[in-house]
Amino acid sequence: MNTRAEQLKAFDRLLTIMDELREQCPWDKKQTMETLRHLTIEETYELGDAILDNDLEEVKKELGDVLLHIVFYSKIGSETQDFDIADVCNCICEKLISRHPHIYSDVKVENEDDVKRNWENLKLKEGKKSVLEGVPRSLPALVKANRIQEKVAGVGFDWEQPNQVWEKVEEELNEFKAEVKKGDVNAIESEFGDVLFSMVNYARFLNINPENALERTNKKFSKRFQYLEGKAKNLNKPLKDMTLAEMDVFWEEAKQL
Repeated sequence: MNTRAEQLKAFDRLLTIMDELREQCPWDKKQTMETLRHLTIEETYELGDAILDNDLEEVKKELGDVLLHIVFYSKIGSETQDFDIADVCNCICEKLISRHPHIYSDVKVENEDDVKRNWENLKLKEGKKSVLEGVPRSLPALVKANRIQEKVAGVGFDWEQPNQVWEKVEEELNEFKAEVKKGDVNAIESEFGDVLFSMVNYARFLNINPENALERTNKKFSKRFQYLEGKAKNLNKPLKDMTLAEMDVFWEEAKQL
């Protein structure tokens, strides 16, 4: 691994390249925070894919892309005299020191849960009106549900045992089934949302990240379906002309891969 001096030298190199690109490259010169925003989101999802795939070489590359965006935003901020990369670094440093009094002060904690509770309580003392203010509005719904539940659990609003949460899941499933029988689409959708929310909560009690779990299933399904498509192509038979029984043979093969 690189020494701290080598790490700082590499970061300085990136800052220098960013300065040069901003001054000399027609594309880089035109960018604003708004034009970069969707690209940053895309890069973050690509990083997430690499992490789930456990592709560390790709993780390294995607981290570089995300770091570039942080440096890019900071460069734009410096041009308007609002902030620069040093301000960004110092801001997060001060925040980390403030939020970890068990490291940088005399507060005592027993475990990870104590740390989480302290974190949320400190945020309220800093002026936030609600622990939920820290949940971005634009988060995907599944991720947002998980973060909401983590936040409220951090201040003690939580179930005590996993079995209590599972009982809630069963309760919501029964309510969902009842609405399905009635056929009211709006009510069905509402109850389905409650089922998902309760399942996300149960996943948290099992130390499962629901977003990761669902994405792994997405990848698994896609891989198997692409295997099925490949077999159909080898037979020169369109999928729409195959029976479900024929498809199922290849699907079972894909499951063994």
